[in-house]
Amino acid sequence: MKRYIVMNKKFGEIKITVSSIFTVIAFCFIIEVQAQKVEKLFNGKNLSGWNFVIDKNVEPANEVFTVADSVICVKGTLGYMYTKKKYGNTVVHVEWRWADEPTNSGIFILIEDPKNPFPKGIECQLAAGQAGDLVLLGGSDLQNYKAPPEGRPAFPKILKENPSSEKTAGEWNHANIFIKDGVIDVYVNGIHQNHGTTAVKSGHIGLQSEGKKIQFKNITVTPL
Repeated sequence: MKRYIVMNKKFGEIKITVSSIFTVIAFCFIIEVQAQKVEKLFNGKNLSGWNFVIDKNVEPANEVFTVADSVICVKGTLGYMYTKKKYGNTVVHVEWRWADEPTNSGIFILIEDPKNPFPKGIECQLAAGQAGDLVLLGGSDLQNYKAPPEGRPAFPKILKENPSSEKTAGEWNHANIFIKDGVIDVYVNGIHQNHGTTAVKSGHIGLQSEGKKIQFKNITVTPL
């Protein structure tokens, strides 16, 4: 087999085989293909591709959800925005920060029915100090949820596994939510916070407005 020799004063002689060159090329091709699979749910300019729900329609959606400097600015009026498309077997990536002070919000996944003011779906809680809790909205269910003796509450929760991994107001956080055949794993700033299993395999993705101002950016899905 032919060899190509590269001279380097610092590291000496480096021998590279033809097969190793093709291996590197193949690796770069795989990385490129994987990068192409990432779908941006927010284009940084407008909110095309999203639908909106506002509690009792008390305020126009375009006044609650706006875009500035490639960031989604959410006012806090109760409601949510959700994707027009449904997604399953994917990694949902969302970055967020509190604009003023820590308050309340959430990332909705596997939305079956976009009801008002809360959908039927699973919420990854973003409320200050609780980011990573899983909330069962609108009659949705997780197989590992155990109702208390007094019965199922209005907003059943599976609490996060670890202490809060959130950052302070003004700093950007990121969540990665893995969804594979109904199995959900939640990571907040790289820390595994929750796990659940549902019979629902796909659904819309949503971002909540609740309480006060919050900002979102870099919202993507990557197929699994």
